Amino acid sequence: MKYWLIKSEPGTFSWEKFEKDGKAAWDGVRNYAARLNLREMKKGDKCLFYHSNDGKCIVGIAEVTREQYPDPTAKEGEWVAVDVKPVQKLKRAVTLAEMKADKRLADFELIRISRLSVAKVTKAEYDIILSLSEK
Repeated sequence: MKYWLIKSEPGTFSWEKFEKDGKAAWDGVRNYAARLNLREMKKGDKCLFYHSNDGKCIVGIAEVTREQYPDPTAKEGEWVAVDVKPVQKLKRAVTLAEMKADKRLADFELIRISRLSVAKVTKAEYDIILSLSEK
């Protein structure tokens, strides 16, 4: 199993809407590095759900339910989407400021490559985030 971080602006698609809908196509990604990450995602992989811009925090855990397929929102190019479902809301959101302050997360892609909308997460980073959410 691999771990990922997926970003959404809460005003566009919030964790609450995601939970209400029960699933989502993760489409509309137009960054080449993020596209490579989408292509690597496998059914059952876990994703940290991050509220970008407003909030700047990880709020929940999602799971990949369908592997890459052609992005239906793409007019041209070889863009892909995956399907995800909500697994659980974190007990407490973990803010970007907290993550930046934790030296164990110095190599976290969210911090190093902040504009990347779909990022890789190591198992250790995933576990640290879950631990921080319990505090």
